[in-house]
Amino acid sequence: MAKKEHYTIYRPLKRFFDIFISLFGILLLSWLMIIVFIINIFSSHGRPFYVDHRVGRWERPLGILKFTSMKKDADTHPEKYFTKEQMKQWKKERKVPNDPRITKFGKFIRKTSLDELPQLFNVLIGQISIVGPRPITERELRLNFTKEERKKLLSVKPGLTGNWAVNGRNACEYKDHRRQTLELEYIDKVSFRTDLKIVLKTFLAVLNFKNTH
Repeated sequence: MAKKEHYTIYRPLKRFFDIFISLFGILLLSWLMIIVFIINIFSSHGRPFYVDHRVGRWERPLGILKFTSMKKDADTHPEKYFTKEQMKQWKKERKVPNDPRITKFGKFIRKTSLDELPQLFNVLIGQISIVGPRPITERELRLNFTKEERKKLLSVKPGLTGNWAVNGRNACEYKDHRRQTLELEYIDKVSFRTDLKIVLKTFLAVLNFKNTH
């Protein structure tokens, strides 16, 4: 099948898949989200949700909805919690092992991926897909991708899960270009077969409580 014909079929069916899975997930897990919401009101000092500002398709601003897992001033004053080395790594990779900013309940919902559940609403309204490159910040985009890579990366919707998220996420970083390679590789191999493989790997990782953050 020619590439153009492939996308003509793939894109609308992918959107149907996104709507079906996100709506099904919201209805099936609504009770669980309510429980996490209530507990999080107390554990996060009245801030159950967190909007993470990222870059969406075609460089559109994107607000990713998550359950709060960090302390109140974690983003505004990270220097309060990080050592100099941790601060340096966080600026580069946007992640730090054993992040000291995470609350006790936050560690649990991160380990079980429960903090990601509100993103089903992002999928439902069409801001992201179930599968795609993980949403990143403007700074990450500017520092770690070339102009051509940025154009390629932002030609598709970000995903709730993706190639990098299920293939050595914690071991693949920007500094060795392995993260960029995995994310861009997905775009080259995009297909329903690829998406289903990633969804299956994600499901197995969640069942095994494997951290995909």
